Amino acid sequence: MTDFNPYKKNVLVIGAGISGLAACRFLLNKGAQVWLADAKSREELPQELNGLTNQGMHLLLNNKLPEKADFAFVIKSPGVPHTTSLLKMLHEAKIPVIGELELAYQYAKSPFVAITGTNGKTTTTTLVGEIFADAGLNTLVGGNIGLPLADLAENHQGLIVVEASSFQLEDTVDFRPHIALMLNLTPDHLNRHLTMENYLLAKEQVFINQTKEDFLIINAEDEWFKQSAQKAQSTVFPFSNKRELEFGLYAQDGQMVWAHDGQKEKIFSLEELKIKGAHNTENALAAAAAGLCWGLQPLQIAQTLQKFAGVEHRLEIFAEKNGITYVNDSKGTNPASTIKALEAFNRPIVLIAGGRNKGSDFTELMGLIKEKCSYLVILGECREELRQAAEAAAYENYSVVENDFKEATLTAISKAKKGDIVLLSPACASWDMFANYEIRGRLFKDIVTESLNG
Repeated sequence: MTDFNPYKKNVLVIGAGISGLAACRFLLNKGAQVWLADAKSREELPQELNGLTNQGMHLLLNNKLPEKADFAFVIKSPGVPHTTSLLKMLHEAKIPVIGELELAYQYAKSPFVAITGTNGKTTTTTLVGEIFADAGLNTLVGGNIGLPLADLAENHQGLIVVEASSFQLEDTVDFRPHIALMLNLTPDHLNRHLTMENYLLAKEQVFINQTKEDFLIINAEDEWFKQSAQKAQSTVFPFSNKRELEFGLYAQDGQMVWAHDGQKEKIFSLEELKIKGAHNTENALAAAAAGLCWGLQPLQIAQTLQKFAGVEHRLEIFAEKNGITYVNDSKGTNPASTIKALEAFNRPIVLIAGGRNKGSDFTELMGLIKEKCSYLVILGECREELRQAAEAAAYENYSVVENDFKEATLTAISKAKKGDIVLLSPACASWDMFANYEIRGRLFKDIVTESLNG
């Protein structure tokens, strides 16, 4: 493996977010001279920095660049693109740049299971973690799901399950999970990756270092990942929600079927899944495949599948009153994710959508909105793009709210009738109005709860 020993070396950390601060803590404890760079001012950053600076960490704030780039290596937060002036300077100086995930991997003593894809990562990661934990394995779940691993992975004894975004994977070097899962690839983050080919290359880093002793689980219906799997040196284990497979895991006649060694073994009734929708069937298939690749027994996997109720902010049914159901899908941050949310219900939907567009086209989504939604509330930075898409689709049942999230929510509530679903599934990032989708989702639930109890 590459030598990223930080002892008595100058190390630069870029970005004072969750992963950046975790990297700083880890590096300081390893005896490094740590420099933390961030575009924000000191007043905008968390108080935790005080403790870190007391340990000797240096700050480079307000886009201040280091006077000289004499760093042994750099840890970059996922949200920082390689096109910034600081990153360009570091690349020109040929200084290695990695992410917090790679740093954690360098020091971890436990094997990794890594989940990537455009949609379904968090649900699948959480489910995989529960499958392994229920089977008695000491399981640490983290990564893009919200828990940084740098200051936890080294001392963990067991198994590490990680949600890996394209932003994290593009900053890996040696990262080699024993089991890698590639769920699906649809247009997202194209404002960062520019092309689907670049986006795919970032995702492929999840298996690029695997050997024949490892496993790559892929969605057999995803053309992008089927193409990628041809590069893999590991054992490819496919899953499908649409057709029978000669090898792998698939759904047929309401059953989860494992095809192996010339057998077709039914291992779980999909009717028992609490998480609904075709996309959640795919998530369950992928998670079950991870358990099988590890060597768990089908009964162990089925017991977890049967009780798993999903995750917050992903098709989360949190309230019902007067025959109207309220669903928080704030994690629906791209059109493909919102399409899956709309397809999960067979009742009229009042949809709240909008935020910051990440380079997506709304044409296909608007076609489904016209079919499934009784009303659409549009808000946020890309409201004009959504309005134009509605006009192009000849969809008239909508209103536009500029940047008042409470007004948008109350408008949706007022438009709902008995039998309807009020759904927050924005198809956009939250960053125009909120720090993250979690804050957006919790505010939605608070506004709805206050309105229903008022």
